[in-house]
Amino acid sequence: MMNMHLYTIFPHETIYDALRTIDDNRKGFVIVIDVDFTVLGILTDGDLRRSFLEGKQVHDPVKFIYNSEYEYVREDSEFDEIIKKFKSSRVNFLPIVNSDKSLVNIITKKQFHILLMEDISFDLQYDFMSLDEEMIEHEIYDKPWGFFKTTFLNPYSRAKIIKINPLGELSLQEHSRREEHWVIIKGTGELIIGDSKKVMQAGDYIFIPKQCKHKITNISSTEPLMISEIQLGEYFGEDDIIRYDDKYGRVSNNSVTV
Repeated sequence: MMNMHLYTIFPHETIYDALRTIDDNRKGFVIVIDVDFTVLGILTDGDLRRSFLEGKQVHDPVKFIYNSEYEYVREDSEFDEIIKKFKSSRVNFLPIVNSDKSLVNIITKKQFHILLMEDISFDLQYDFMSLDEEMIEHEIYDKPWGFFKTTFLNPYSRAKIIKINPLGELSLQEHSRREEHWVIIKGTGELIIGDSKKVMQAGDYIFIPKQCKHKITNISSTEPLMISEIQLGEYFGEDDIIRYDDKYGRVSNNSVTV
């Protein structure tokens, strides 16, 4: 489990101590507890800034400034309760407490999104701090033809949204360890799949089997082409690509760039 001391502080400790703790944990908050780990309140970066504007000093105790009105969940809370609380733009983390309101865990909104994206089983005892929150920040991948954003990933499947800029195109490629299912969301594209060529529009579905050459080009000079892609298989690494032709000069014997 996580090291709770990185995320907690006692009420007699100072604003300076709270700043140091928040700087160490890099989460933007600290939870105020008593000696029995009972949650008394929370302090965020914003709370600390406001305390200075009100004239507080760094050596003042946090018991005068912590927020005792805060959202939390119990260790036996249901999944839908977490969803409901995180819908608020004001709630970026939730203390998880037991029946005595003692702190047993913490989950942040970013960690909850990673939980969903990676299909991790819902368990409020999970060590959420072991999750890499930077996945959320870096899940959009810039490409010469546009970008793609991963929305779901587990050992057997991956989902993403692809945006192809006007007149942009994916390379002519194939995959040996995954099949792909595309639905055109917006725009018009020219699809090459196997030996056939066809124009695809919003609502059209495309099945791309393993080891099938494919390519799609945005034939509009003004509108983006948006695609929802589902990958099914045993491996989703960038090195499962054989590229035969590419507008952007990325063809090589061992090409690994989408």
